[in-house]
This record gives sequence, C-alpha cells and structure tokens, in this order.
Amino acid sequence: MEQQIQFDNRLGEILAGTLHQPERTPVGAVIAGHCFTCSRHTGVLRRICSELCHAGFMALRFDFSGNGQSQGQFEQSTWSKQALEMEAAIALAQEKGAPWIGLAGHSLGAAIALIAARRMNVVSALCRVAGRVSGTRPMHFLTSSQQQALAQTGQVGFTSRGRALTLKQDFFDDAERHDLTAATRSLRVPMLVVHGDRDEIIPVAEAHLAKAANPAMVELSIVAGGDHMLAAPDHQRQVARTVAAWFCRQAGVPAPPGRDDAHRQT
Repeated sequence: MEQQIQFDNRLGEILAGTLHQPERTPVGAVIAGHCFTCSRHTGVLRRICSELCHAGFMALRFDFSGNGQSQGQFEQSTWSKQALEMEAAIALAQEKGAPWIGLAGHSLGAAIALIAARRMNVVSALCRVAGRVSGTRPMHFLTSSQQQALAQTGQVGFTSRGRALTLKQDFFDDAERHDLTAATRSLRVPMLVVHGDRDEIIPVAEAHLAKAANPAMVELSIVAGGDHMLAAPDHQRQVARTVAAWFCRQAGVPAPPGRDDAHRQT
C-alpha cells in the first residue's frame, strides 16, 4: 500500500513523501533519498521501495526541500540541510514503530544517506546507488563562466530537468566540509554499492573506490549496461531485487519469492 504523507524539516518546511506499507507488521524501515534536482518519483527509487515493501519493509521515499512537492527554496539547499531532512524521515519511521532502520540514496541522495548514516547510530545498513565518493567538490563541476558568476554574485544559475535553478555560495561551502571517502573509510555498518557500468554522469570507478576505501563493509553490485538513472526497466527490476534481498540479509529476515512481472511497476 502506498500512502502520500507530509512531515516537517527543522525549519518548519513541509516535506512530501510516499510511504510504502506492507500488509503485515514491518520487519524494519528503509528511507530513500533522490538525486540532485530530481524527486521521490524517480523510477529506480519507486521500484526499490515497491520491492522493499513486498519484502516486508516499510519504505519511505521523500522529496528534499525545494524539490518535487516539498516546500522550501532550491537555492537554500545544502548537503547538511538535506542530511537533517533524512534524519527527520528516520524519526518519522521510528514514530511509526519501525524496529530496524536502513538508508538508501541515488546519486546525490547516496551522499546524503552516507552522511546521515554516520551521524545516526540507529542506522543498521546503507545502500548507495550511482553515488560518488571522490572528487566531491561541486565547484569543480562548474564552467569557468559559472565560477566567475558565483565569485561575483554569490550565486550561480543553471537549468536542470526543465527548471531554471539557482545555487548559492552556501551550497558549495557546505559541500567542502563533507569528505565522502573518509566517511566511507570510517563507516561501521554494511554498505551495498550499486552502479551501472555505463554511467555517463558518475563513472563506475567510483563504486570500486568505495570498495577499496572500506573492503570489510562494502559490497558491490555492478549493473551491466546500466546508465546513471538505471532507466531501463530490466535494470530497475534487477536493482530492486538485489537491494531488497540485501536489506533482508542485513535485517536477518528471509527474502520473499520473486513476484510475477505482471504485478510489477513499469
């Protein structure tokens, strides 16, 4: 069952979410964060949460502030703010009685999930999909003219997914404070890293860097032919099954039998 919900971040902004509730008592909860400029309706997140629900987990995917149907201004986004919003989602799952907590995230959402997992000792497992661990300084991904505009005005404009968006200097200053390689190295909970080997945005080498940073805690799942959004239906099915089965192992519960494709989302 899918339920559209709302909850507040620490600034009182209302965040929009979709809660997947299993028919039986949940074995735990998994909170899922979306990619940069995306929303909770990204195909791979929908598929993962649906499969997790089938496996007996409560699954919550939500829009970070300034994205999707959530309140707030995109230009006020920072990594730290989004990590606090993921922590608010964790608190909501706990209020609903979840006995076990896992986190998941796609692309930038993977970075936010990692930051939140290290700060919240209630998190027992983490899955990062198409995430980066090195070269995490967003300033380096701006063109020279964008860097000049940022230096002169304290903000930079760009277009993404049909939206004209703005980021302020705070976003870049805050991102500089987060070292994802160090965070991966010091992680003390299991982490599944899922990555397409044809990712055109974040190279698959990033997945192998994560494994090298913490081989005892990191498990890899490389999707042959997968792009950054894992847009192909077959890739989404593969990823969802892999992620759900992995979270089942971490929570110590049996994975359910596969569902017939006729009952799956497309």
